[in-house]
Amino acid sequence: MENLLGLLRIHVQRGVNLAVRDVLTSDPYVVIRMGKQKLKTRVIKKNVNPEWNDDLTLSIVDLSLPVKLTVYDRDTFSLDDKMGDAEFEIGPLVNAVKMRLEGLPNGTIITKVQPSRENCLSQESCIIWNNGKVVQDMFLRLRNVETGEVELQLEWIHVPGSRGL
Repeated sequence: MENLLGLLRIHVQRGVNLAVRDVLTSDPYVVIRMGKQKLKTRVIKKNVNPEWNDDLTLSIVDLSLPVKLTVYDRDTFSLDDKMGDAEFEIGPLVNAVKMRLEGLPNGTIITKVQPSRENCLSQESCIIWNNGKVVQDMFLRLRNVETGEVELQLEWIHVPGSRGL
């Protein structure tokens, strides 16, 4: 607990135009890794535009570690097929949280992160004030695959008794 900075809630919303890995479709799920932590969404059967709406929570002890995301196709009789990967940094979100903003109108944009060669963003990612919390919406373009994006929302969660930011 003494090394814990806080928690990162990752709301895995949906996949868009994911690759076909079975005959006509795929059975996708997402694996999120950060350091030694590994979390998974549920499998959505026969869908290349899945709606997961799953919340996964990482314990954050090192702000410099990237969050790695991989999409897989669940197979019954063989190893699951990889359907692309992406990674992102949590620095911009953490910097916005450190501003200790309070009382802003809902939907206020705190900052924007532009897509670049150094990140997997497919479009501008806004960090906003929403219901008393700092959240970041992002669309990640999957790498090492012919097509596909994953939509996420990040939220920092303060943990009482942790080291904090």
